[in-house]
Amino acid sequence: MLLAVGSLAGAYVTVVRPRQLTWGATREEVSRQLPGDDLVSRPTFNATRAISIAAPPEAVWPWLVQVGTTRAGWYSYDLLDNLGHPSARRIIPQLQGLAPGDVVPMNPAGTQGLAVHSVDPPHSMIWGTPGDTSWLWQLEPGPAGTTRLVTRIRSRIRWSPMSIAFAGLIEVADFWMIRRMLRNLRGRAETTPVAVPAREAHAVAGSRRDRGGGNSPAGQDAR
Repeated sequence: MLLAVGSLAGAYVTVVRPRQLTWGATREEVSRQLPGDDLVSRPTFNATRAISIAAPPEAVWPWLVQVGTTRAGWYSYDLLDNLGHPSARRIIPQLQGLAPGDVVPMNPAGTQGLAVHSVDPPHSMIWGTPGDTSWLWQLEPGPAGTTRLVTRIRSRIRWSPMSIAFAGLIEVADFWMIRRMLRNLRGRAETTPVAVPAREAHAVAGSRRDRGGGNSPAGQDAR
């Protein structure tokens, strides 16, 4: 019994966990130095995920900047991370003004969460606390009006109840929730009307057709 448990644990650490920590990302994206890395120099948790979206950064950004509990939700498992309230399916104008010093809420009262460190719309956004946690969202423009969305979470455990609890949460639930969030964010961005240059419109439509349809439902694998 102990041998079986040890084998399963070993397989998780050496095979499953590395794939979860780098879901959707290329080797270059995983190894690349990204903005915000300097906030947590020696992380005990370091995850880089990515997804390709058939919409320009300007169409993705409004969905991303409004996330948070008591805001637009997290586009993930609403029962777990948004008090059971459905995440928004529209862009909410009054939630577009996120600025450094604001807090992205993660509790029911909307008072506790991750501090906004920097915002550069529609290119990047960093949340976190220097020395403890950093969470980067980077939107890289691709060919034909597409976006490569890269997100990186780095954290370092402190020997305090809050830090240990947070580390346990991201170790157990982070992968599943981030993957669903990225897929659902993609689906929303790809079905939001956005003005693109005429020379790019045909290519964007072709990109969606190549992936099996223009609505790109949540649950489709990252590309």
